[in-house]
Amino acid sequence: MRLAILTVIVLISAASGAQAVNNPGLSKPGSGMSGAKCEAAWTAVSPNGATISHDKLAPYTGNFTSLDTDNDGTLDANEFMAGCKDGLIK
Repeated sequence: MRLAILTVIVLISAASGAQAVNNPGLSKPGSGMSGAKCEAAWTAVSPNGATISHDKLAPYTGNFTSLDTDNDGTLDANEFMAGCKDGLIK
């Protein structure tokens, strides 16, 4: 009986870990996109290169405050790229 319980616990733990690895929405800081993917994402969000506001970035991150390093209420390309490479952009 103990072996069966231990086996179930191990299987549940392994499945949980696999789900986190296979789900890109669960990325952690430091596991961001490549430079090319970040550039493509920035171009999609801001085709003309202008700064973007919180509402325009909402589909890409839930952590606007961490990305807005100069606290001006908008993101420029440098802030976006840094956050993207750190894994804060989906």
